[in-house]
Amino acid sequence: MATFPTGVGVITALAGDGRAWGMTCTSLCSVTLRPPTLLACLRRGSPTLDAVLASDAFALNLLHEDGRPTAELFASGAVDRFARVAWDVPAGGGGPHLVEAAHAVADCRVARTQVVGDHVVVFGEVSRVTRRQEAPRPLLYGLRGYGRWA
Repeated sequence: MATFPTGVGVITALAGDGRAWGMTCTSLCSVTLRPPTLLACLRRGSPTLDAVLASDAFALNLLHEDGRPTAELFASGAVDRFARVAWDVPAGGGGPHLVEAAHAVADCRVARTQVVGDHVVVFGEVSRVTRRQEAPRPLLYGLRGYGRWA
């Protein structure tokens, strides 16, 4: 699967205490248009997964081509990652929106989950999509590296 290019997203959620959590994710897929549903595969034991399950909601931040530093930051596990990026949580949002790095954000409620090996497949029913740029060029990941749309 390392040879299969994909877009890059950051899954974000708020824990019960209001703390923001997030992780870079490339295991993303559109599932259905009615109801609009997507899926994300999150590592078991991840604090971000714990926040998603506790809040029953999350935001999928789709990163634009200049979002590589944010992707790397949220993949690093740095405890201060939210102090190093611009973000907000709009009213009714599923989680933090990364306002500078994302070209689109899907706010979701958890529709169901399925444990598969060391990951949990989280199905999110999309309640709102926020677009941040007119014609975004997505950040891509494949061959174990980041790339840009040609």
